[in-house]
Amino acid sequence: MKIRLTSLMVDDQEKALRFYTEVLGFVKKTEIPMGEHKWLTVVSSEEQNGVELVLEPVSFPPAQTFQKALYEAGIPLTAFNVDDIEKEYERLEKAGVVFSMKPTRMGGAMLAVFDDTCGNNIQIFQV
Repeated sequence: MKIRLTSLMVDDQEKALRFYTEVLGFVKKTEIPMGEHKWLTVVSSEEQNGVELVLEPVSFPPAQTFQKALYEAGIPLTAFNVDDIEKEYERLEKAGVVFSMKPTRMGGAMLAVFDDTCGNNIQIFQV
């Protein structure tokens, strides 16, 4: 088995696409209209044939409750690996990204957590 897709719940697909591409630096891979929403994926600019991140519309009420509970508890919905967390933190902070946790050492990793503007806390980490 291999992981090819993983989903991230977002409250607005267009806003999420702008944030994940223009701010974080991901690349849009797939956009297929499907009625009110789209099948919308982004990939790392460094691994364009790697795992696709589905920007999943959070229109199902139980999913909205789950997303809100995680966000309010400060729990990241997912995590992205970075090579240099201090450099990435500075770049994102200059771009206006709001961090709830600055780079912090935890065990053998450095972690930071930010708001993706789409209803999620996202963790970046460096090992």
